[in-house]
Amino acid sequence: QVQLVESGGGSVQAGGSLRLSCAASRRTFIPNAKAWFRQAPGKERQFVGGINWAGGTNYADSVKGRFTISRDNAENTLYLQMNSLKPEDTAVYYCAASSSGLLSTAENAYTYWGQGTQVTVSS
Repeated sequence: QVQLVESGGGSVQAGGSLRLSCAASRRTFIPNAKAWFRQAPGKERQFVGGINWAGGTNYADSVKGRFTISRDNAENTLYLQMNSLKPEDTAVYYCAASSSGLLSTAENAYTYWGQGTQVTVSS
């Protein structure tokens, strides 16, 4: 069983930046895909971006050019660098890890989930 713990959330003004981290309880490198999702109040959880074990990435159109996903395989840690934040980016952000190497935008492709971290962007 792998536990994921997010950190780095907080409040920021529009145009600001935040960096989220997601640490896995197991440090052993696993060649799997990882992703970030977010859920705004009253809305369904949505895919933000993901990365496969080789570093290939995929992003939602709404965050392309502003958000960057990276991973440290040695530390089994996932990152989300968020720049040029907008009020509509306000949400609880979740990291997720798959049991396979396939990068997917679907929630059900991911086995392990963190507890979420709040990101609030004020105008």
